[in-house]
Amino acid sequence: MNYKDIPAENLLKIKTLGQLKATGYEPQSVKQELRQNLIKKLQNKEEVFPGIWGYEETVIPDMQRAILSMHHINLLGLRGQAKTRIARQMVDLLDEYIPVVQGSELNDDPLQPLSRHAKDLIHEHGDDTPVSWLHRDERYTEKLATPDVSVADLIGDADPIKAATLKLPYSDERVIHFGLIPRSHRGIFVINELPDLQARIQVALFNILQEGDIQIRGFKVRMPLDIQFVFTANPEDYTNRGSIVTPLKDRIDSQIITHYPKTIEVGKKITQQEAHVKAEQNQLVQTNDIIGDLIEQVAFEARESEYVDPKSGVSARLTISAYENLLSAAERRALLNGENKTYVRVADFLNTIPSVTGKVELVYEGEQEGAGHVAQVLMGKAIRTQFLKYFPDPDKVKKSKQPSPYKKITDWFGDGNTVDILNDAKAADYKKALKQVPGLEELVEAHQKESKGDEKLFMMEFALHGLAEHSQLSKSRLSTGLQFKDLLSGMFTMPKFGEEEEDDDQF
Repeated sequence: MNYKDIPAENLLKIKTLGQLKATGYEPQSVKQELRQNLIKKLQNKEEVFPGIWGYEETVIPDMQRAILSMHHINLLGLRGQAKTRIARQMVDLLDEYIPVVQGSELNDDPLQPLSRHAKDLIHEHGDDTPVSWLHRDERYTEKLATPDVSVADLIGDADPIKAATLKLPYSDERVIHFGLIPRSHRGIFVINELPDLQARIQVALFNILQEGDIQIRGFKVRMPLDIQFVFTANPEDYTNRGSIVTPLKDRIDSQIITHYPKTIEVGKKITQQEAHVKAEQNQLVQTNDIIGDLIEQVAFEARESEYVDPKSGVSARLTISAYENLLSAAERRALLNGENKTYVRVADFLNTIPSVTGKVELVYEGEQEGAGHVAQVLMGKAIRTQFLKYFPDPDKVKKSKQPSPYKKITDWFGDGNTVDILNDAKAADYKKALKQVPGLEELVEAHQKESKGDEKLFMMEFALHGLAEHSQLSKSRLSTGLQFKDLLSGMFTMPKFGEEEEDDDQF
């Protein structure tokens, strides 16, 4: 009988050490286990890290090489780059079940026991020693590095209560209360935000990583622990809060650099996968690809913005939160207006500012401008960039000798006309406001022929925003929405006496 060929339901029927030996079971290290299961997946052309987008040619191959090399791993990258998710998915490369000595706190292998308890039990019962089975999900331990983490938490300490209960002297190793790391024997142990771990605690990891043993106070205990370590960290120069001490970094075999999505398409995949969209929102709100592109573009603009600290990064959580907020903005409008269906609007996109302001860390200039204003600027740049994918570049149109497709629109606003797009406008009022602008519908029909119905209205609103961002129109903030007007009149409009200036901000 080959142990590897025994199905899980039959393994669970094995209850004693003697029965386990009869299967031909042989101990193997957790790194060997990960390696063997990865080899099988690669040979079978199976996806190894499903749902991790944008890393197919970079991070995932590096991870696979590190696992094949049986390395301890450090995932280094800015926030929101799926470092912890990758570490958690390594669990899928473990065997479904492994045998342990029943009742052992260190997950002792029945053929290679570590703890005094397991050794005594096997010595006493021999082949009748009871065996239990540990599922792979129970072999993953994760610890966030915080300033209050102690050596006792991670490695262990003498337990006076255990000593008193068992009536043992402190010199007896049975009074040791093992920490998280020894209890992760034969499993995966992850420390998130490693630089936040105090230097003296990092030093305590040296022996575990290199020699595989632990040192607890004055005990002469040598335990060859079998653990796959995975660390996550931000770049050390992100803040002054801490760093990885050099000898510890030297003991981590592979350091893998993560990164943000390199394309809008990859970013959209991540956002759509991670966003918590309620079933009723899916039924109520209809979206399109353009609104998704706008949300992703905000993150791309933020990563390049002079107002945002590049060392902090812009997490993928920004786009996820913004997308959820966008749907909620459309949902709220439909609920207020008693509508059974609604289509997203650019106004909904602009109402996701609260999802942006808390997700970007500003430099001094950004702090001076204010988080709200920076968010508006980023959204404006996103509209400006995406506008050029669907309509002619107004700057190039100016320089060419061809008639401008925007002339009828800008002339109408130049005559003193204005359009108010209110956040919670009913569908009929929204349509009426857009339809009153001469040339706007013709523009969409000329350059976006496939747009019909609600999508056409969305493109008409999008065109107004794009023209404003390209300085063809003026866009002013109202208390309940936006007002579009002629560029020159917008520049010279002063707030009326008694009105607050913030109600007529240009952006």
